[in-house]
Amino acid sequence: MSEQPAGSRIRVEALASNGQEQAEQWAQRLGLPLQDAEADFALQVTEDGLQLQQLSDDAPGPVRVDFVEGAVAHRRLFGGGSGQMIAKAVGIQPGVRPRVLDATAGLGKDAFVLASLGCEMSLIERQPIIAALLEDGLLRGRQDREVGSIIGQMRLLTGNSIELIRSWEGEPPQVIYLDPMFPHREKTALVKKEMRLFRPLVGDDMDAPALLEAALVLATHRVVVKRPRKAPCIDGPKPSYALDGKSSRYDIYPKKALKSG
Repeated sequence: MSEQPAGSRIRVEALASNGQEQAEQWAQRLGLPLQDAEADFALQVTEDGLQLQQLSDDAPGPVRVDFVEGAVAHRRLFGGGSGQMIAKAVGIQPGVRPRVLDATAGLGKDAFVLASLGCEMSLIERQPIIAALLEDGLLRGRQDREVGSIIGQMRLLTGNSIELIRSWEGEPPQVIYLDPMFPHREKTALVKKEMRLFRPLVGDDMDAPALLEAALVLATHRVVVKRPRKAPCIDGPKPSYALDGKSSRYDIYPKKALKSG
């Protein structure tokens, strides 16, 4: 969704001493200004990587993609491995590591978990700013000794998921994973700073039914949709079954059994 909703003017700036050239490159690529006193957000080039910072007085801290340290690293080390709900949802089992397309990649957290468990991952992110954060995080992660090999199993595509799925070339993914943004009414959904930042930028994925429809055509074995636990299913075909967690559930649309070998 490249068009920016109201209240989401963005400028690019360098906070790193040697980051001006990189800031100019991002500004040119994304069609964003380097100067804008009225901006609501700043895409900042820092010593630690690219980050997005909201500029209002009550703004949460910056968001950047970090696959090496922090919450994502903790989940990789202590998250439960192949026993995690998402692993079961996509069909990971002994001898089975499906090729997965995450068509709503966001900051890449779920895709990284699946890659760390041995899945070959393709990622699509259509919001250009979020895609830029993800691209930067993948680039930095690739240089790390511990997670570089995991990042090597992740391929990022930028653009409209529905169009990219419909025009897919090459071997199709066995599993397509969707986690669309939907209107959230629970106050807890606003607590996460990523959500607070991304809502004005991304809005809601009102084309989720079309995305599900396209995914069901391309995926060879199954489509998995992550939803808030009490939220309705996406309009369209009903899932065959669901896996329920504490706050989320995974709606499963099977087409063919995943088998080892």
